[in-house]
This record gives sequence, C-alpha cells and structure tokens, in this order.
Amino acid sequence: MATRESMDTLLQQCEDAIRFAQEQFESGRTQEHYNDVEYSNALQSLEAAYNDITQMAHSANSQQREQLHRMRLQLQQLQNQMIILPH
Repeated sequence: MATRESMDTLLQQCEDAIRFAQEQFESGRTQEHYNDVEYSNALQSLEAAYNDITQMAHSANSQQREQLHRMRLQLQQLQNQMIILPH
C-alpha cells in the first residue's frame, strides 16, 4: 500500500504540472509560437506526472487507485487539448 505522504506528494506534483500546463496552454492559445520551449516543458511535465501515477498505482489500495485514476484523466485531458492546439 502506498503511504499517505507519498500519495499527497504525488498528487501535489500532478496539480503543479496541471497548473503549469494550463498556464502554457492559455499562453499558447494567445501567443501561438512564442513559447515553444515552455509549452514543450509543460507537455513533458504532464507526461512525467502520468508515468509517476502509473508507477504509484501498482502499490496503491483501491481507494488510492480511484484517486489516481481521476488525476490521470485530468492529465490526459489537458495533454490532449495541448496536442490538438495548433502550435
């Protein structure tokens, strides 16, 4: 079972990645190609968070897996929006 502290840390990292990616997504929508490096970094942070969730799910209990699944869906949704944006 994953510890509460490790779950909280991971979820906080995911929320930080989402926040950063949302900022870059909004910036990308308005500025188009002016922030390519930051935009790419945001996508990479989302991917890293997704991979961390996948690893954590192996040692999580059912309640924690549900929490991780919801976070994974948020990450995927934002990733998809960023990929689809003509940038």
